[in-house]
Amino acid sequence: MIETDRETAHRAWRIAERVKRLSDDLIPMGPFGLGLDGVLAWVPGANVLYSVGAGGVLIYAAVLGRASTFTLVRMGLYLTANSAMAEVPIIGWAMDTLFRGHFMAARALQKDIERRFGPSEAPEAWRRRHERRETVRVVG
Repeated sequence: MIETDRETAHRAWRIAERVKRLSDDLIPMGPFGLGLDGVLAWVPGANVLYSVGAGGVLIYAAVLGRASTFTLVRMGLYLTANSAMAEVPIIGWAMDTLFRGHFMAARALQKDIERRFGPSEAPEAWRRRHERRETVRVVG
């Protein structure tokens, strides 16, 4: 069976969701979250290896989902900032723990896909978020 552009894009959406949760949202804390990226920020070498690897997976997903050039540039800036912070001992590690670069890059990709292809059956979070918006619009 040949996969349609919409199915491929939603597969990229799900890849971004997994990286987002694993990297920056395993333990949500209000507007912040802690994931592998934040924990590994304190392990020299491992932090950069993980950050670049997860960033590579997100860029792969963006190419797979045929993200716009603007989205790719945004993602690249978030991921570069995320990886660069980890190079500064202690202060950079603390900032990297709180900076959710993978999360922001993944959301940029997901919004790009949602804008072009709409929701699919798989991204439950997308439906919940947009159902709430529709409810607010009807009531407000």
